[in-house]
Amino acid sequence: MTQTPFRKRLGFFTRVLDDATAGVRYRLAAEQIVEAERFGFDSAWVAQHHFHADEGGLPAPLVFLAHLAAQTSRIRLGTGVITLPLENPIRVAEDTAVLDLLSEGRLEVGLGTGGTPSSFTAFGLESSERGDVFARHLKIVLDAWAGRTLDGGDRLYPAAPALLERIWQATFTVVGGERAGRSGDGLMLSRTQPRPADHIDASLADLQHPIIDAYLEALPKGRAPRILGSRSLFVADSRREALRFAETGLRRGAERLIAAGHKVEGDTLTDLIRAFDVHVGTPEEVIESLSADATLERVTDLVFQVHSVDPPHPLILRAIELIATRVAPALGWVPERTVQTRRIGAVG
Repeated sequence: MTQTPFRKRLGFFTRVLDDATAGVRYRLAAEQIVEAERFGFDSAWVAQHHFHADEGGLPAPLVFLAHLAAQTSRIRLGTGVITLPLENPIRVAEDTAVLDLLSEGRLEVGLGTGGTPSSFTAFGLESSERGDVFARHLKIVLDAWAGRTLDGGDRLYPAAPALLERIWQATFTVVGGERAGRSGDGLMLSRTQPRPADHIDASLADLQHPIIDAYLEALPKGRAPRILGSRSLFVADSRREALRFAETGLRRGAERLIAAGHKVEGDTLTDLIRAFDVHVGTPEEVIESLSADATLERVTDLVFQVHSVDPPHPLILRAIELIATRVAPALGWVPERTVQTRRIGAVG
C-alpha cells in the first residue's frame, strides 16, 4: 500500500480589527471566513480579546463561531485562543460541546493563559496567577468533555470526548512547548514574539525552533504532531499598494506600542516590517520572504493573518484569493478537493 504523503493545512486567522463599528467588524470578518472557505482554506481562527478594541474586537469567540457554523459547511472553526483563566471552565466545556455538535464536528479549541495583564483585574484575578488558574481550569474542561464526574457529582451534558483530540495550546516559551507536547495537544506558534534583551537580532525561527524541539521531544510515542505556525501576511497585486497599507498599519501599531511603554526598534518601514515580523508585497515577494522562514518547513498548519497591516476589507478578500491560488501552493499546500480527486483517480 502506498502511504499518503503528509499534507499541510491552510488557515485564515482574524483578530476582528476592521476599521468599523463592532457590528460591522463581525459582518466583515464573517464574509472573509466564508471567502476563505470558498477558496479551499482548511481552517478559520478567531482570537479572543477583552475590553481593548485596538488589540482585538471579539470577547466572545464561541458565539461568533456559532454564527459562522451556520454560514459555512466545510471549513474548520478554531479559537486562537480562548483566555481560559478568565472563563468559567464548566461553561467553556458546555459551550464548546454544543458548538461542536452544531458545526458537525468542525470545532478546534485553542487555549491560552492570557494576554493583557490589566484585563485580569476586571475579572477579580491577578495576572501573575494566570499559569496556576489555567492549569486548574484546563483539568476541569478535560474532565467535563471526557464525561467524568465533576465536583458535586454531576457530569457534562452533552459530553464531548472528541474535543480531547482537538486541543491546541499557544505559547511563546520552551516550557509551554513541552507542556503542549506532554499533553499530546497541538502547538500554536505566534506570528511574532518579543526578542530577548541578549538576542535582540534573533529571527522568529531562532526563537521558535527550540519550542518545536521541546514539543516534539515531549510528545507521546505514536502521537502525530500538530504544529500551527501563524504569520502576518499582506499580499497585493502591486508592491506599491502593499507597502502603502503596510506603512499606515505598522506605524499605527508602533505608536500604540510606544504609548504603552514598549520599545520599537527603528523607524523606517523596513525596520517596522522586521520588528512586526510581517511578510508584505506581491505574491512572488511574499513567497520568497516566507520561504526564508525555516519554521514553516516544520509546521503542519500554515495560518495567515493580515494583522498588523490591517488593510481595508476588499483588499483582505483579494489577499485571501492570492494566498490560496498563488502563495500557499508555492509553500507546499494542496487544496483538499485536489487531494481527494487525485486519490480517486489513483484507484485501480
